[in-house]
Amino acid sequence: MELEFLGTSAGSPSKFRNVTALALKLLDEINEVWLFDVGEGTQHQILRTTIRPRKVTKIFITHLHGDHIFGLPGFLSSRSFQGAEAATPLTIYGPRGIKQFVETSMRISQTHLAYPIKYVELDDEEGVLFENDRFKVSYAGLDHRIKCVGYRVEEKDYPGELMVEKLQEVGVRPGPIYGQIKAGQVVTLDDRTQLNGKDFIGAPKRGRTVAILGDTRKTAGIDKLALNADVLVHESTFGKGEAKLARNYYHSTCIQAAQTAQRDHVKKLLLTHISARYVGPMVKKLQADAREIFPNTRVVRDFDTYNVPFPERREK
Repeated sequence: MELEFLGTSAGSPSKFRNVTALALKLLDEINEVWLFDVGEGTQHQILRTTIRPRKVTKIFITHLHGDHIFGLPGFLSSRSFQGAEAATPLTIYGPRGIKQFVETSMRISQTHLAYPIKYVELDDEEGVLFENDRFKVSYAGLDHRIKCVGYRVEEKDYPGELMVEKLQEVGVRPGPIYGQIKAGQVVTLDDRTQLNGKDFIGAPKRGRTVAILGDTRKTAGIDKLALNADVLVHESTFGKGEAKLARNYYHSTCIQAAQTAQRDHVKKLLLTHISARYVGPMVKKLQADAREIFPNTRVVRDFDTYNVPFPERREK
């Protein structure tokens, strides 16, 4: 599970930052890539990475401001040209209006995609988008000038490892019986000894949780998404001492983001959506100010990556 930032600027691109786009790379887990927002020029940014567009199976849009969606038509078209076909469908999640935006762009430009798109438009204030045996993805409303949401991606726990040495100590040699024991079954040995498979399986490995927010000012919805997350991706359009400006423009400061991370027991805070006003030493100050409250904070740049580490194992 790896995050790769394709755009980290606020509002409009700058010399050093493109507008918002973020890839959650789940290649080792399910061989997929999920995008969160697709600002203008995202497909150009992808060309500078190892991401293959046909690996993108889901796109999560936080809100319909241009700096978060203007890259969608181009990316969707290029995905079609680069080998995506009927066997590689795509699902787009976002506030109501995202379907109309994409379909209007495709219709007017007479673009025909080789693959189907499923749209899931978010009318409720919060909810679960989907859940399977590997992941659960939910969303909650934020506080921006237009409808905006954040997303929470929860990875399911991994089963504990088979305790091979313990099995060998009681005389069980490798073979098909190992599979039965790992499945937690009760097995009977040749000498009629019964073993409970659960006694030979280590503690489960906890799954990871990532919270990715759209543009927002301070609001209760953030806590629902961020609580105990291993990583929180939070906007930081404004700096220390600019809380009033942030509220007026429906954005957040680095201090508010750090306070959220501290309050919600987040492991790592990644600050993005950085205003073009902040360059060089000013970016370092944003980070330093946030670290005074939440030390494990990092202001990200375009093409920064972050491997989400596994939490510590639970006690059995």
